[in-house]
Amino acid sequence: MTPLEQAAQAALHAPSVFNTQPWRWLIDGDTMELQADESRRLEATDRDGRLLTLSLGAALHHALTALAAAGWSYSVTRLPSPGVVARIELGAPTSPAALDLAAAIPVRRTDRRAFGTRAVTDAELTKLRRLVEQNGAYLHVVPADKIPALAISAELAGAALSDDRDYRAELREWTHRPEGSGDGVPVDTAVEPGLRRVPVRDFAPDDTPGLAIGTAHDQGAAYVILFGRGDSELDLLRGGEALSALLLAATADGLATAPLSDAVEVEWPRVLVRGLIAGLGEPFVVVRLGYADATTPLPPRPRRTDAIAAR
Repeated sequence: MTPLEQAAQAALHAPSVFNTQPWRWLIDGDTMELQADESRRLEATDRDGRLLTLSLGAALHHALTALAAAGWSYSVTRLPSPGVVARIELGAPTSPAALDLAAAIPVRRTDRRAFGTRAVTDAELTKLRRLVEQNGAYLHVVPADKIPALAISAELAGAALSDDRDYRAELREWTHRPEGSGDGVPVDTAVEPGLRRVPVRDFAPDDTPGLAIGTAHDQGAAYVILFGRGDSELDLLRGGEALSALLLAATADGLATAPLSDAVEVEWPRVLVRGLIAGLGEPFVVVRLGYADATTPLPPRPRRTDAIAAR
């Protein structure tokens, strides 16, 4: 397997909205292109494609991290031409880098269960904020006295989405995928409803979730808002790269992570989240960080095998 093929394989582990994995990799010699798979766009949940572009950015960062850890230099051009999200040109061998982030790629998971009482330290949050900024976005830590406002925005978004017939149909489609599809959010990875500091999306409103919420209530969890100065395609792509860096670094440091995108999927709750960052930019996604309270391993996550093509 070539270095670019290995990088594309690593990118299959990237997070994406509803685990749609909305990307294609095309490899031609020492060049690899990332394209959007528009057939996997969520028309009801992600009408403007913001979350799709964030997902593409996360896949791009995973691939670049894998190349760096394997000891390859590269050049990357973002949005080089219509239909191409990024083009990576393989360079010469170099010293391996980002080994901790690369090691976290296959083990990073979205843990929707409640986190325990152990608090995330200020030093850790500062480290993550600086890493996000290095990758082209910004990170705001929600103060404890503002978490109720974040909870309200998530609750309003959840209510609006549950009243949307198209959203409910889309949710069912991506939580009841055909066998062998390698994508979606199976019901056995959903968490039963329960008391949380900030509500979590119900992925099994008409089914029995596969995971218990646990006895904790997110007491030690930190909530961060990843945002950009604007919401252009490039802003969102870099936001996805920064999200990948954030999740991988947190995983490498022993934290559990869970992106919460529903609070920014509906316009009015998004306005409330924008207010939490004092109008400094456009909120892309909220992330819950903490220490897992449950010791039971999470179920396997489905992954596609048809997203890579070589010329």
